[in-house]
Amino acid sequence: MDRSVADMTDLETRSLGRMLRDGLAELNAAQAARCLIAVASLLLVMVTLDPFPDLRNPDVTTIVGGRMAVTYVSWGLLAAIAVLFAARTDAPSLKTLVTPLHLCLVGWLLINIVLSESRGVSMQRFVLLVSMTSLAVLLPLLPPTQRSFNLCLGAAALVLLALCYLGVLLAPQYSIHTALDVTEPQLAGDWRGSFGHKNIASPVMTILVYVGIYLSAVGSFVMGPVIAVLAGLFLIFTGGKTSSVLCLAVYALASLVYVTPSLWLKRIICFVPLIAMNLLTVGSVLSPALGAMTRLLPLDPTFTGRSAIWEFALAAVAEKPLIGHGYAAFWDDVTARQTAQGAEWATSAAHSHNSYLDLAVTIGLPGLLLVILVFVLAPLGNFQRAQAHSRSGALAKLFLTVWLFGLYYGTTETFLLERQNPIWFMFALVAAGLHFLARFQCVAQAELKP
Repeated sequence: MDRSVADMTDLETRSLGRMLRDGLAELNAAQAARCLIAVASLLLVMVTLDPFPDLRNPDVTTIVGGRMAVTYVSWGLLAAIAVLFAARTDAPSLKTLVTPLHLCLVGWLLINIVLSESRGVSMQRFVLLVSMTSLAVLLPLLPPTQRSFNLCLGAAALVLLALCYLGVLLAPQYSIHTALDVTEPQLAGDWRGSFGHKNIASPVMTILVYVGIYLSAVGSFVMGPVIAVLAGLFLIFTGGKTSSVLCLAVYALASLVYVTPSLWLKRIICFVPLIAMNLLTVGSVLSPALGAMTRLLPLDPTFTGRSAIWEFALAAVAEKPLIGHGYAAFWDDVTARQTAQGAEWATSAAHSHNSYLDLAVTIGLPGLLLVILVFVLAPLGNFQRAQAHSRSGALAKLFLTVWLFGLYYGTTETFLLERQNPIWFMFALVAAGLHFLARFQCVAQAELKP
């Protein structure tokens, strides 16, 4: 035991130090390297290589080639190392990922890229998606024990929160939206931390709230509450309405699913409200009856006029319903499209503000169906299997909660299959975590036993 830590009088510091020592004591050099890769991956996706962008700079939206090259190399290198580690010790886990449904999704994405309107753009961005998603899927396997997995989550969360709060205190012009921002000056005063927009900061903070609650549930009585409270406070100051509303609502929904024994009842609880939200948002521009219903609600389900964007995106789906316009290749330059006539305002949007609609635009309706099968329907079945075998209940609930948050967040924002999006990274991570928990005794152990 480190005597300097043992002699400290502050109980919270002693408890945190003891947890760190216990976690590190379990690890040899190879295991410590695996944990380092896990933490580095979490920080790379959350903090990025370009934190605290200056939104007052007119060049903020310009993509710098050299910087993007470093991003691709960083993600590719981390993904390659993670694959090597997993291949050595977790071959049974990797084999379970090779399913007909997963192969169909990957195959469809490759076909979509070949037929893309901008094949080069789609291929380039798909490479980054593969690296990032591979890391997310393998991350539950990297830490050798569940305790070290918890330590990796907590350490990454604390580093991110420290950066965000230090940014607000020491450099507010780089961490809070201002009236001088080149785009969206109306967001002045909303916190964004190290992120480029409050709409990225707010869902990340929501996920960190869930991480803090989970760590508290498994015995981290200092780190867990600290993360939950700091993330919750930051979430409030981001002004992110969608994430703030969903934060507690989704946790309550996940808690209800957790105590519901029947898989069919679980599906009803999870998916009926989800379908209703999509009908009240995108559906309101398709059906006059639904549109009339939404106008009677006490809140605006179109979130300040997104109906014009949804109409524009739906028209784009109608142009190419089967193959789509190409993975990540539609929204770069849409002003010259035939669809844009009469919808000039909508073409200024960077995406459709609905993950499911955006997939229909880019990879077509078959691609959307495959994503729903893999990432919407399958994870709930995996949770049911894990719960039936009493496998890591608290961890399974964390995965379930983050997964549910992603499903509902996707009704108003776009993140599914988005390269470099931290919400997609965490969503893919928890979907993979549920997949592994359903098949093995404990996720992220050095030797997984069926």
